Amino acid sequence: MSPLRRPKVIAISSGGGHWVQLLRLRPAFADSDVTFVTVLPGYRADVDNARFRVIPDANRSSLVRLAGTTLCLFWLLLRERPDVIVSTGAAPGYLALRLGKMLGARTIWVDSVANAEVLSLSGQKAGRYADLWLTQWQHLAKDGGPYFKGSVL
Repeated sequence: MSPLRRPKVIAISSGGGHWVQLLRLRPAFADSDVTFVTVLPGYRADVDNARFRVIPDANRSSLVRLAGTTLCLFWLLLRERPDVIVSTGAAPGYLALRLGKMLGARTIWVDSVANAEVLSLSGQKAGRYADLWLTQWQHLAKDGGPYFKGSVL
């Protein structure tokens, strides 16, 4: 990446609390060319004039929908060619990290603050594909990750 070019970031999450937490990370994207990706078109209003994409929602209970989301994400990542992918969860973020890693992007997973006792299922799986794997609860941090560097609360 040229020092004159701003890094391209995909900031992705599913809806609800995952989206709220992703929005709390916005200051970290200030010097980046960020594209927000989520599952609900109504969230566009939350990101002002930032680039915004909608993908189909999916979870582990529907393999057909999961396959469709995977294809949409793969196509989006091929078009966007991000330098970094950041996700707060859940399944769409996990898929984006896996696909992005295959395409050479750096990957960051911030596990949900709602998972105070154990990591989310997506968070547990994402760790092996994340260049930086974070938890928002200090007592869940371990050597080798996830790491605790603070919380977005």
